[in-house]
Amino acid sequence: MADTSQVIDEHDEPHDDSIGTRLNWLRAGVLGANDGIVSTAGLVIGVAAATTDRAAILTAGLAGLAAGAMSMAVGEYVSVSTQRDTEQSLLAKERRELLEEPEAELQELAEIYAAKGLDHDLSHRVAVQLTAHDALGAHAEAELGIDPNGLTNPWHAAWASCIAFILGAALPLAAILLVSVGARVPVTVAAVILALATTGFVSARLGSAPPGRAVGRVVLGGLVAMAVTYAIGSLVGTQI
Repeated sequence: MADTSQVIDEHDEPHDDSIGTRLNWLRAGVLGANDGIVSTAGLVIGVAAATTDRAAILTAGLAGLAAGAMSMAVGEYVSVSTQRDTEQSLLAKERRELLEEPEAELQELAEIYAAKGLDHDLSHRVAVQLTAHDALGAHAEAELGIDPNGLTNPWHAAWASCIAFILGAALPLAAILLVSVGARVPVTVAAVILALATTGFVSARLGSAPPGRAVGRVVLGGLVAMAVTYAIGSLVGTQI
């Protein structure tokens, strides 16, 4: 029979709860930067295709940057707040059940570990010891897949996404404004491809996915967006 203490030790192995939270912020930041790069690049290239007026391009770029950053922040805040509210509601329900039906909850936890391969006696002892150590944490993790101490802060996610969007948007805006008229579009496209390749690589590494496919998708999407807006700008520019 397996050693119960070994099972408990493995379950309670020390870990940094803030790592998962920091990764969530980083993922929100990478997505925000990617959106900032693509949306702003598409916007300024479309305007540049219609006019060579630097002031018009700057105005459109800054307006897009401000609107996009606010949209990303609000969207991320609402999304994470909804997730957090749901998790808190589930945790509150779990607390009530632990107070009102402790034996039934203990049996449920034991059955979860039994379903994972532990024999009946060992699963029961594991459930008893984990419940004695941290009843809510043990049940929330096993039943709900939630760490009560690791809920994501919606404000952190919102700020990370907003700031990342601004930084991402600043790159194509600067690229198209700081070069001569004839070089605006090719320089901006090159800068965007490089930036998107970087964000695609980082997002793939964060998700432990092959970077090549992620980079290809992100770069292709950015190129399509810029091509479409450039075509629209060129068409509109000739009609004005």
